[in-house]
Amino acid sequence: MVLDNLGTSLKNTLKKLVGASVVDEALINEIVKDIQRALLQADVNVKLVFALTNAMRERITKEKTPAGLTKREHLVHIVYEELTSFLGGEQPEIEISGKPTKFMLVGLFGSGKTTTCAKLAKYYLKRGKKVALVGLDVWRPAAMAQLEQLASQLKIPCFVKKGEKDPIKIYDIFVDKYKDFDLLIIDTAGRDAVNEELITEIKTVAEHVKADHTFLVISADIGQAAQDLAQKFHDTCGVTSVISTKMDGTAKAGGALSACAVTEAPIRFIGVGEKIDDFERFNAKGFVGRLLGMGDLEALLEKAQGAMSEDKAEEMAKRMTAGEFNLIDLYEQMNALKGMGSMQKLMEMIPGMGQLQLPKEVLDVQEGKLEVWKHIMDSCTKKELMNPDEISADRIARIAKGSGTKETDIREMLKQYKNSKKLFKMMKSNPEDLMKQMQGGKMTGKAARMFKKMRGKR
Repeated sequence: MVLDNLGTSLKNTLKKLVGASVVDEALINEIVKDIQRALLQADVNVKLVFALTNAMRERITKEKTPAGLTKREHLVHIVYEELTSFLGGEQPEIEISGKPTKFMLVGLFGSGKTTTCAKLAKYYLKRGKKVALVGLDVWRPAAMAQLEQLASQLKIPCFVKKGEKDPIKIYDIFVDKYKDFDLLIIDTAGRDAVNEELITEIKTVAEHVKADHTFLVISADIGQAAQDLAQKFHDTCGVTSVISTKMDGTAKAGGALSACAVTEAPIRFIGVGEKIDDFERFNAKGFVGRLLGMGDLEALLEKAQGAMSEDKAEEMAKRMTAGEFNLIDLYEQMNALKGMGSMQKLMEMIPGMGQLQLPKEVLDVQEGKLEVWKHIMDSCTKKELMNPDEISADRIARIAKGSGTKETDIREMLKQYKNSKKLFKMMKSNPEDLMKQMQGGKMTGKAARMFKKMRGKR
């Protein structure tokens, strides 16, 4: 998980709060210190940590507990709200209205800027936008070739001019073609550090391109140096938003997250893996919800819609929560979930599920296994597919011989079936109360509609 250590620490802190026999000043001080320790270990700037926890302490001390909430629930709600505010609060979706709207990406070498151009393009392609890439990185030898290769995977145009060393000339060569697109995503050159050469180049390009949005792409493993870096880029080209990459590979991403509190440029997207689909719009509420084990249904719905039609997503959600399915359902669900990312990440988005210690085999179904399962199912009778609990040792031997697979493969599939059945049954318990604690009332919008359909409340 993104910031796994921080999430574990915060969940343990909330467990301590919920399990306490009495909520007094000593407990409050202990909770605040636990939160401070967790944030500092995640490399959040010390001044920002104390500003955040002081705000929490002040609210806890002065606010009266609202009617309908216990003292414990109110404290959890304060922690949730203050962490959400600290990470920028709710940010509206960026409007793509020009012809074209121009996004310019800036950052240092190694931040994943070029790959992020493609991830950003894929994000908006899914939303029906006509997108093109523009390569202005004249410093890194492989930058333009890499951008062309990524554009080819997405089947979108890529405007580059290899051999040309002036980024302004490259941009102007294709200027007549830009009007055909809804969105231009412009890759720029980086350096190993912010120096005068980079500042001059970025400032010149920014003044010429006149981008609608300038994204600072910042690697999450940079730690507290992110704050100074963000400020320098902001002063140079007016950074309007931040994209934090490598969020899946470090426990120190708090530095990159909190840097935005200084520049007032909100985090808009986060990279959570190497694949082109490992990219999410940053939603502070949902992100904090995942850290605290409260889930993020909005993100879950978005992933489901990206992997399949809305009708299929709703049907899959209903079957999952019903906890009753056969081998065909298992295969279809695992195949669909494969397109949504890892099972571990999906579980973090479901309220209450992120706190469960689930067996690794439940959460890890590799693509190769699904192919083997398909052969196994082709050799099963209809009765066996519909009632897998009745598959005996004799039947396993017959199926293995008919499918050309091993008996251990069949037993592994049946074990996965039983584990998944238990897992999905656990989801039948209603997490709505937990969401109410998070949001101080009802779920709204897409998450509420999805939840109701999952629960069958038409």
